[in-house]
Amino acid sequence: MTFDDANAPAAPVQILSEEECWNVLLSASLGRLAVAVGGIPDIFPVNFVTADRHLLFRTASGTKLIELTINNRVAFETDGVGRDDAWSVIVHGTARALDTQLEIDDAAALPLRPLIPTVKPVFVEIVPTSITGRRFPLGPEPASTLL
Repeated sequence: MTFDDANAPAAPVQILSEEECWNVLLSASLGRLAVAVGGIPDIFPVNFVTADRHLLFRTASGTKLIELTINNRVAFETDGVGRDDAWSVIVHGTARALDTQLEIDDAAALPLRPLIPTVKPVFVEIVPTSITGRRFPLGPEPASTLL
């Protein structure tokens, strides 16, 4: 099956450079953390900040923290939609709960507060191993024919 689309732009998806991905991450605050334990994937919404090319979020004891303890390899995704375009950035990396007082104090100084009225005393850092992103122009669907 092929699609013939004479009205389609030449490159509807723009691949973001690593620097562009970090700039987008600096402007975002809500994302999704993907983890897998025993072959079963889980996805958790988290609010986050970017600092020193790492991602940080807060959590409490529970499923998310337990799963990160069992398997610290994660994927993280955040995206956004504007008037003219949309974007998505995916980070693969390793996660760890901050454990030294200096790390915790540094993280506590960042603008990272729970979105819901809960106590989230554990700071978790994601250290990226790869980062990719794409930007998509928005607009009407181009005319196409199915051959």
